[in-house]
Amino acid sequence: MTAAQSFGEATLGELAQALRGELVRPGDPEYDEARAVWNGAHDRRPALIIRCHGVADVLKAVEFARSEGLPLAVRGGAHSIPGFSTVDDGLVIDLSAMKGIRVDPGRRTVVAQGGSLWSDVDAETQAFGLALTGGLVSSTGIGGFTLGGGIGWLVRRCGLTCDNLVAADVVTADGRYLHVSEDEHPELLWALRGGGGNFGVVTSFEFRLYDVGPAIFGGLVFYRGEDAERVLRGYREATRGAPDELTTLVNLTTAPPAPFLPAEIHGKPITAVGGMWSGRPEDGDAATRPFRELAPVVTDLFGPMPYTAMQGLLDPLYPRGMWNYFRSAFFGDLDASAISALTDAYARVPNPISEVHVHHLGGAMGRVPAEATAFASRDRDFILNVVARSADAGGYPAAVEWARTATGALGPDSATYVNFTGEGGEDRVRAAYPKDTYERLVAVKDRYDPTNLFRLNQNIRPSQAH
Repeated sequence: MTAAQSFGEATLGELAQALRGELVRPGDPEYDEARAVWNGAHDRRPALIIRCHGVADVLKAVEFARSEGLPLAVRGGAHSIPGFSTVDDGLVIDLSAMKGIRVDPGRRTVVAQGGSLWSDVDAETQAFGLALTGGLVSSTGIGGFTLGGGIGWLVRRCGLTCDNLVAADVVTADGRYLHVSEDEHPELLWALRGGGGNFGVVTSFEFRLYDVGPAIFGGLVFYRGEDAERVLRGYREATRGAPDELTTLVNLTTAPPAPFLPAEIHGKPITAVGGMWSGRPEDGDAATRPFRELAPVVTDLFGPMPYTAMQGLLDPLYPRGMWNYFRSAFFGDLDASAISALTDAYARVPNPISEVHVHHLGGAMGRVPAEATAFASRDRDFILNVVARSADAGGYPAAVEWARTATGALGPDSATYVNFTGEGGEDRVRAAYPKDTYERLVAVKDRYDPTNLFRLNQNIRPSQAH
């Protein structure tokens, strides 16, 4: 008997009556839509889905999962690469209806509920010419992205998203509702800044904001695939003099059949450099010029644009339903060895929709003391993100194996990034944190979730679970 079959109708009826939101069960007309997540690689069948309409629903959902011994998944934007947004035969807390956002332009802060997407936050904050580091894909939820770190187009100017988390409201495993800040539960706030979804359901986040937009200077420039090594060598030199207002990345990919690219290179290897200049837009052309002259140019799409347009620039490339597996590795220098590993991975790309990304870090992110947050990989200037994808199950195993090999080529000491890790497992989690940081996270876990109720994440296991 499954968990879905084991509850009496009276029990479920009582639960449904206690909710402002919806209780969705197998067999309900909306069940298949409600259980679907962004990553097509995960086709799970929860016993129950609670679509929460407020904190009271979250409290009831956590209490029910705890009392019934149900595996518990927490879903915001549902973009979890390892599939932590859903669970077989357990309970899903779906926050997607909780999108309340309040901007305080005087204090330069925003409070956003846990179901908000980056497109929601950007729309509200840009009304006041304000922003913080958000996702590169605007349909990403703010929750998991923030709790794991948060790398985006403003990371060099504003730091990680988690660096700008100033407070949060959290429902803990024992049913408490806590306001967390530097003055209240400061050690929990430290853990939320990069420790993943280990410590409770964050029902709202409060962030620090910066003067950004509404106009920025950014875009993409494309070079031929055979120039990848030349582009990477030049990129290394260009990043050395880059100001904090400029965040860039290199994408080793395949040319899509887009009208802005010549037809003769459609379907062939292509190297793209993307970037955003968040200083004065009139200074953007000169600031980005070194990244737009790395090799003979195929197409240059850099120019002035709204900040929200830049935030959504990559959205069409990441639709729902594809099978996704990501892998990551921080590294210190884009030297000859790293370039060789990257170009070798590029040469072996398994299909046209899998890619190799190199992000330039540093700037404001690198100036935050390592001990200030649970996110501690701040001494590396670059991160490799390997995006392995397939349209369906057919090509997925080959894509996964390719991604694992690609990051492994950078060496065994390369730390991983929890938001770009395609599977769980204690070894992968330990690789994301220095030993002292990991032990400190265990201590926070022991205090706020000693039974490991919140274990569907890049899990920090409490002491009693070891």
